[in-house]
Amino acid sequence: MPEPSAEETLLAFDFGLKKIGVAIGNTLTRQARPLEVLRPVTREQRFQAIAQLLEQWGPDRVVVGLPLTTDGQEQYASLRCRRFANQLHGRYGLAVELVDERGTSVEAQAVLGTNEDDDAVAAALILQRYLDALPTQRSV
Repeated sequence: MPEPSAEETLLAFDFGLKKIGVAIGNTLTRQARPLEVLRPVTREQRFQAIAQLLEQWGPDRVVVGLPLTTDGQEQYASLRCRRFANQLHGRYGLAVELVDERGTSVEAQAVLGTNEDDDAVAAALILQRYLDALPTQRSV
């Protein structure tokens, strides 16, 4: 995981074929919050919605949740998320970080008390994991 500059704005995605949870955060406050759930029908709609978010928020990098099996192995969904991450990097030239998303949907459901529209909360949990793993900056 690269060391961030003094302050970076980050967008995170909990990628799914039908829904994509989106969260925002930054390295200064080290806090993530849910933003919205995208429901694109086509691939074109997906990337139009993402382009609008990138224009609106101007992130320095993006974080994508990587679904792994309970024992930490790759699965079919992992390949789809890696492809999505590669597309984000290729289309928009942004640095993309993959973060283990195991358990975030269950955590999001517990936070909300329901399993409906938990994708943005799951994206915030993924982003918070990334922020929590950043090294602490020391003053000179």
